[in-house]
Amino acid sequence: MDIRRALPADLPAVAAIYAREAREGHATFDLEGRPTAPWEERLAATGTGDHFLVAEHDGGVAGYATSSPFRPKPAYRHTRESTVYVAPGHQGAGIGRALYDALLAHLADDGVHLVVAAVALPNPASLALHRACGFEDVGTMREVGRKHDRWIDVAWLQRVLG
Repeated sequence: MDIRRALPADLPAVAAIYAREAREGHATFDLEGRPTAPWEERLAATGTGDHFLVAEHDGGVAGYATSSPFRPKPAYRHTRESTVYVAPGHQGAGIGRALYDALLAHLADDGVHLVVAAVALPNPASLALHRACGFEDVGTMREVGRKHDRWIDVAWLQRVLG
């Protein structure tokens, strides 16, 4: 497995991972996949703390990780929100951990102070991954989203980098 910066050629695979989760899962509150433009924008982002990584396994994209601004206000400039998705069939193989280790190292090098993550519940595997990567629970928003005919809670986690 190779963790590397995402390339334009990776975008169809990344979009497919996300679209499947949007349609079938609850980790995102989108109901369908995204068009190409948002992925291209994410790839083109070059601000401090903007990262878009992929895990390549056997020549294909097995997962991806991104970091983006937490909120657009200036006082949040040292806080980033992280996202990690692992493709079906690759979960439980350490890909999420490898992606997070690389992403957090990049963010620490950038001087980012705090990383936050939102986890739609239930998702014991994602909670375990975040805790193993040093994130701590900071709260749960109850019934904040509705998808697949049910209310979904979101747990917020954070990790102080420095």
